[in-house]
Amino acid sequence: MTGRAERVALTEAARSLLETLIAAHGPVMFHQSGGCCDGSSPMCFPRGEFQVGAADVLLGHVHDGTPFWMSTSQYAYWKHTHLTVDVVPGRGSGFSLEAPEGVRFLLRSRLLTDAESARIDAEPPLPTGDA
Repeated sequence: MTGRAERVALTEAARSLLETLIAAHGPVMFHQSGGCCDGSSPMCFPRGEFQVGAADVLLGHVHDGTPFWMSTSQYAYWKHTHLTVDVVPGRGSGFSLEAPEGVRFLLRSRLLTDAESARIDAEPPLPTGDA
């Protein structure tokens, strides 16, 4: 096995939208914060315009090297799941790049298998924004 276990992936619809956003805005990143309202959906920002810090963990990279960050408080609730970024009609946050497209990103989750959990438990801790 090489690299870390996959923790986050994209649906084809999310991949297509992400490609459109990258073409329009250059490299991007995802951040999933805790909280209510728009904080409960993954947000997409131009890379470098959202500052991550020690309170954020890097779950992995999705299409085209796009990093997916999550607040550590939110990660505490989601660490036992594999996350899939999807796209649905409707308007999300005005700060996330997909908002003008009339769609929003959302997370779908499934529990990790026993094998995935064992592999993740054997890996070093996830990188944080202070590293």
